[in-house]
Formats: sequence, structure tokens, C-alpha cells
Amino acid sequence: MTTTAQRLTALLHEVLGGPPPVRLRAWDGSESGPPDAPLVILRSRRALRRLLWQPGELGLAEAYITGDLDIEGDLADGLRALWESPVERPRPTARHLLRAGATAARLGAVGPRPVPPASRAALHGARHTRSRDRAAISHHYDLSNTFYERLLDPTMAYSCAYWTREDPDYTVADAQRDKLELVCRKLDLRPGARLLDIGCGWGALALYAAEQHKVQVTAVTLSGEQRDAVRARARERGLHALVDVQLRHYRDIEGGEYEAVSTIEMGEHVGDEEYEAFAAQLYRSLRPRGRVLVQQMSRGAVAPGGGAFIESYIAPDMHMRPLGQTVSLLEATGLEIGSVQSLREHYVRTVAAWHRTLEDNWSSFVALVGEETARVWRLYLVGGGLAFEARRMGVDQILAVRPDLRGGSGLPPTPADWYRTPGGAT
Repeated sequence: MTTTAQRLTALLHEVLGGPPPVRLRAWDGSESGPPDAPLVILRSRRALRRLLWQPGELGLAEAYITGDLDIEGDLADGLRALWESPVERPRPTARHLLRAGATAARLGAVGPRPVPPASRAALHGARHTRSRDRAAISHHYDLSNTFYERLLDPTMAYSCAYWTREDPDYTVADAQRDKLELVCRKLDLRPGARLLDIGCGWGALALYAAEQHKVQVTAVTLSGEQRDAVRARARERGLHALVDVQLRHYRDIEGGEYEAVSTIEMGEHVGDEEYEAFAAQLYRSLRPRGRVLVQQMSRGAVAPGGGAFIESYIAPDMHMRPLGQTVSLLEATGLEIGSVQSLREHYVRTVAAWHRTLEDNWSSFVALVGEETARVWRLYLVGGGLAFEARRMGVDQILAVRPDLRGGSGLPPTPADWYRTPGGAT
């Protein structure tokens, strides 16, 4: 007698064009597939129904988010097995879908389209209007300040850290502070200078630059939760006179002539067609010889990252491009590129640190945001870490300058000091 798991394994073999890289356990307890492969558990017929209605990445993700599908053991090992499988994964053909439907009917899994998880983003209107951009940012960043306080280190930096040491006492908080110092040195921040921080998050860079380098910071965000948090943290640290945080779209930034502009992992949210205007805004905001530091994620040239899950649950309307395209867009405004530094491998360690925090405090995160949202974040962090590991995604610091009328940049001929941490390491 053919078991449920055997039927499903045979179907998966046909769709993939080769043996599945995972072992399956069906809702009736039957198992099939390589005994030493990661075990994928279909806890209910609804898991199969989700995949029938929505074949591909998003259907798999939503089955996992709802708990209809699970991976026993290390989630990263399971996802890595799927990504690294030598079997090609073509899009299911009409014949595959018909056979899958017939198999599902025999297994009693046919039914109406399952309701999407409540944590899925629901945006309306044209992309990258001010209102939709605000809604997209709110979906991700307004989850709750408490959630991010528990997940992140005390700097509240929600971006790639800069790991300068290997010793076990060196934590993600240390790496984030070294990243903030690196940014400040590249921008040549000096007492009294003015810094515009576009997409300031919870104020990690704004507060650090004001406190450690005595600069006047204008910090801009679309998240009301973030604005309130930055204002409160600035007051607590006696920095309210140096840090002006505004709830404002980047298109509505007024004035210019800043000595420095930073935008740390915000450019991914701008959009493809809008990035040219965004880059022009960076140029206009600088005085001659002023510097801009863009830290931004990129799409891998070998195997692109991003995808339906990220865009539906984490960063709606997000757009990543290869690094070279971003550099070209910045140069087209008149900015001169001073340096480009890859931080891709640093992000693997950063995401791993966030994931450990999530797993070590799983019950408290579930109590705070619910099981479904906690599973979204587990999948996001594990999948994101693998994407950076496999070069499907990258992240880079791009330093550029607005030359003066004579073409002077003011950049140092040998920028070795940028990479020296306060402790003297390089």
C-alpha cells in the first residue's frame, strides 16, 4: 500500500525533475525520502492546499508561518538543503498542477483557498506615494519598540554591524559601535558639523554621532514609533539640543548644505524608478566637499535574493539592485565615489546574533507578538542569513563626495584611519 508520504514524495520528484533533497513526514505519520535528509513535516492537509493554491516560495513560507508545515531540527539546515540541491527547480507546469490536484483529491486535501496569515502586509494605492511608503515602513518598523529592544543590542542599530575581532567577549553590541564609529570616520564628522541622517531607525547613528563627535544631527524617519523612541533616548542622554528627529518623507527634506549625509539601509525602500530622484536629493543636501555614506543591501549577481516572502511579510515594495547599478546612479548626480566596502560576511554574523537572541528568548517573543509573527521573524532571519552566506544578497558601504567647483573632494589620499577602531584594531 502506498502511504501518504510516498505519494507526496513521488509528486515532488516529478515536479523537481529529480529526487527531493528532504524527507517528508505527512499528517498521518507516514514518512518517505532520504533517511539522512532534513525532515519536512506536513502537519495538516491544509499545508498541501496552501501549496496547491500558491505554488512556490510564498506558499511554502505561509505554510511554515501558520505551523501547517515545519522543519525538524535546525531550520537553516533544512533551507540550505533546498537551496544547495543539485536538482533544478523549474516552475510547476500545468501538467504538474493537474497531477498535484489529483493527488490532493485522493488525500482529501482539496478545498477553498486558505486565508493568508494575518501578518501579511496589505498595502493599497500606487507604489512609492508618500502614504504608501509610510504604510510600508509602518508595517515592519512599527511592530513595537519593545520587540526591537529585545531583539537588538542596546545601540538599537538595526543594520549590518562591523566585526573587528574574533574573541568570545566581543559581542554584536561591540560590532555595532565599531560600525557607527566607522561611519563617523568616513564622514569626517567634527564638532559643530551638521549631519543629515535619512532613515534614522531608532537613532543609533544619530545619537552616537551627537554624543561622540558633537555634531548637530537632523534625523528623518517615516515611523512614528521610531521618532518617539529617538526623542525619548535623546532626552535621557542629554542630547536633545543636538538631535532633531523629524517624521518626514525624504522627498520633503528642506534645505541643504550639510557637511555630511548618511542613509543606512534605507535605500532599499526607495524603489527602482524613484532611486534616481533619491540620489539627486543626497547630492542637493550636501555642501561642496560634503560627504555621503550609503550603506545599502544589494541583489546578488549570481543568484538574486529578495523574493515573494520578504516583499509580502518583511519589506513591502523593497527593491534591491546589483551594487554597480547603485554606484552608477549615485555618480550620475555628480557625486564622486570615494570608496566601496563590502560588509556581506559581516551581515552573516550580525543576523546570526539576532537569531540567537530570538531563539534564546522564544517564549517571551511569542508572548509579545504571537506565534505567527515570531515564526515570520525566525524564517526571515534564518533565510536572510543564508542569502548573505550564499551571495544571493550583499551589503556595502558606499562613500561619496560632492566635489567643489574646482573638482576638489577633500578626501584623504590614504584613508587607513577609517578602519581603526577606538581600541586600535584594524
